[in-house]
Amino acid sequence: MTERVGVVGGGIVGIALARLLAGRGSEVTVFEKESRLAQHQTGRNSGVVHAGLYYKPGSLKAMLCAAGRVQLREFCKEKGLPFREVGKLVVAVDESELHALAEIERRSIENGVPDLARIDDPAGLREIEPHVAGIAAVHSPRTAAVDYSAITEAMAQDVRAAGGRILLAHEVTAMTSENGRVRVVTAATEDRFERVVVCAGLHSDVVARFVGADAAPKILPMRGEYWDMTPESAKLVRGMIYPVPDPRFPFLGVHFTRGVYDGVHVGPNAVPALAREGYGWLRISPKDTWESLRWPGALPLVRQHWRMGVDEISASLLKALYYRKARRFVPELKMSDLSHRAPAGVRAQAWGRDGSLLDDFAVDQVGAVTVLRNAPSPAATSSMAIAEYVAEKYLS
Repeated sequence: MTERVGVVGGGIVGIALARLLAGRGSEVTVFEKESRLAQHQTGRNSGVVHAGLYYKPGSLKAMLCAAGRVQLREFCKEKGLPFREVGKLVVAVDESELHALAEIERRSIENGVPDLARIDDPAGLREIEPHVAGIAAVHSPRTAAVDYSAITEAMAQDVRAAGGRILLAHEVTAMTSENGRVRVVTAATEDRFERVVVCAGLHSDVVARFVGADAAPKILPMRGEYWDMTPESAKLVRGMIYPVPDPRFPFLGVHFTRGVYDGVHVGPNAVPALAREGYGWLRISPKDTWESLRWPGALPLVRQHWRMGVDEISASLLKALYYRKARRFVPELKMSDLSHRAPAGVRAQAWGRDGSLLDDFAVDQVGAVTVLRNAPSPAATSSMAIAEYVAEKYLS
């Protein structure tokens, strides 16, 4: 008998999993609450295909990013979708960042980042990025840019071609286990499946509670804001210019990214969102905000990161401070070169009771329901590899 599998969430990870399962002969139904696919994290990120520079060797992020990058490149080639290897330069501006840069280099080598190069003089940096400021860097020429929304739609076509259903505007409102099957309820439908996989991103903890999963990790929505550069000033950046990340914080910091369609944007920063889908300061959910404030991890998180939080929020509210962060890497940048705010994204950051921010991918199993509890960047890069991992470890 053909196994019936439900997938909750129509971002790139959910659709990649649906594609894999439908291709293997399962009867797949995807439930997506929005009227289109890829409306949240998938369609609101930098569009970067990561090569695996940052991740702890041996972690799921490191392993699945390496595999996923290759799979994504081949998929784009097969479907005729753009895949631009524009390269990434991770820059140490001064000597205080050299130790952290060396750690990035070490991790990159252990993770097998292809064609990685260490550069130890400003002239070498400027051969790659003529307008950059810094004293050393690591260069990843295979880091690429893509259109993740277009990739998700192409995957969805494969799901439908294999007989799968994708139900748009179908928000899951309840899910229960009954007689060895999982009952999935929306406002318009009621279905039963042998297995269900939850890839609900910003709402993954909410859906997990439907089947009695632990409340932890909770999702802490973190907004990333971008500025677009003017077409004239975009010539200051050839590919991607990244800072050396602060190892105490799971976000990379403001950077420059040349996108797949040749525009250049600056960002993102990382500020607390006041709603799970809080794409601006005026988008407020009292319920979401109160749930975050009353979470046991709230006070430990504030104690540990309040200085960085104040800095990030200040730069969000004051363009001059945001500009100052960016200009550190490209001194020729003028504030007027940041022409307008681009659409922001909100990252679904998993958050423990002790205030810790989960770094690696995390999956829970509750009976016949599998829940992706933490799938931040590089989840889009890793999407096809995540699908294989979940299918083999939890669905076989």
